[in-house]
Amino acid sequence: MANITSSIQEFSMRFPDKAAIVTNSQTLCYQDWYSLIAKTASWLHTLPFSAKRIGFILPNGIPFLQLFAGASMAGWTAVPFDLKWKDDEWKKRLRLSDPSIMITTKEYYHQMTPYHPFVLIWEDCLEEILKKEQTIHIETNCSPPFYMGFTSGTTGDPKAFVRSHQSWAASFLVNKHDFCMDEEEHVLIPGSLIHSHFLYGAVSTLCTGGTVHLLNKFSAAKSLSLLEARAITTLYVVPTMISAILKEDRIIDKAIKIISSGAKWDEQSKAEFYKSFPQASMIEFYGASELSYVTCLGDGKKADSVGKPCYGVEIEIRGTNNEKLEPYEIGKVHVRSDMIFDGYLYPEAKQPGSIQDEEGWATVDDMGYVDDEGYLYISGREKNMILYGAINIFPEEIEKVISQHPEVEEVAVIGLSDPYWGQITAAVIKGYASTLELKRLCKHHLAAYKVPRKWFYLDEMPYTTSGKIARAKLRDSIESKVISY
Repeated sequence: MANITSSIQEFSMRFPDKAAIVTNSQTLCYQDWYSLIAKTASWLHTLPFSAKRIGFILPNGIPFLQLFAGASMAGWTAVPFDLKWKDDEWKKRLRLSDPSIMITTKEYYHQMTPYHPFVLIWEDCLEEILKKEQTIHIETNCSPPFYMGFTSGTTGDPKAFVRSHQSWAASFLVNKHDFCMDEEEHVLIPGSLIHSHFLYGAVSTLCTGGTVHLLNKFSAAKSLSLLEARAITTLYVVPTMISAILKEDRIIDKAIKIISSGAKWDEQSKAEFYKSFPQASMIEFYGASELSYVTCLGDGKKADSVGKPCYGVEIEIRGTNNEKLEPYEIGKVHVRSDMIFDGYLYPEAKQPGSIQDEEGWATVDDMGYVDDEGYLYISGREKNMILYGAINIFPEEIEKVISQHPEVEEVAVIGLSDPYWGQITAAVIKGYASTLELKRLCKHHLAAYKVPRKWFYLDEMPYTTSGKIARAKLRDSIESKVISY
């Protein structure tokens, strides 16, 4: 399997003056982009570390992408870290990833030195990098992973996941076949590169010959200005960004592809979106850090589904005995593709722990079903499922209904222990809607047994480090009476 950056050398010769990366203050052509990452790779080859793993803490910008791509070219594993993490979060992730060196800017150097014995200042590294020759033999042995990220789930405890060049190269084919993207794309990346959705959007564009337009930080107003002023063809977003963009109350009458991940859009949000973007096409995809792309859904399709399998992806729905289920039967979603990650990296383990079975199938314990046309519908996560007597209840379905109320900012539905039923449903609300109104809303849309039996209100929800509501912490706080009616 070739290194994903090998194509950049080809682009530097085919169209050397074409813009590769455009920021607010700089435009970097493909010839200069290739030179920069090749020199970075040459510099990494001179460092005296047997474990080729580099951690870095950098703001959005060319240096972030330069280190990531340079490490990939050199056969190193790139480990981006988030400046928003707290002390305990840093320690856990450093223990898991164990990078040989850490790189950050002068601004954050003294903040980072307590965490790692080898912290380098980016500005000093860049001086050394620019002195190197750009000629380098690109590593093709991809046995070590090239990218390590972190996922925390609902418990807050981090897991380090690792990916191979092959998994991302296979993902590039989804961009081509399902999203109809090619080297003519101008892609706006408005979000932080520390998040894999935006990092992948930027790197995949550069590895397939397009142009990346990069924001230092997300701004709805700035995003709209760039969409109007530049030849942007594709915008990577998460739903919260679109909500912020729509609040600007502007109309962008251009043909733009919107690629969204992170949460399912409801019909009302889509209708509002098309009023502001009348010529846009929307592509939603369902996936996971472990699985990459799974399904995608285009305009005018079955709105309640998450779409059909992406290019190169197989899906099976399996029951409790691992048997394959028929259409419309709810079970655990299993996926097989070349995009599945290498596995989780555990402390002191020599190889990542794979989640694939002997035939290559993997699951992240999402529950759902397929219809007779092959569209996938997600019911919820198995670990979130509430067992009410002998009935399975998925909190995501109830949360979707409660979220329709305009005075609900956030909601989490959890299962609380009950001596008779086993578990009962409880709703935790951030917002001002009354319990009576929410009960009426639930009764109108849901079976009676799905209506929450207990209701709690909070000023702020607890979150995991990845920004998800910490359900386990909510459940523990309620059952220990830290949170009460």
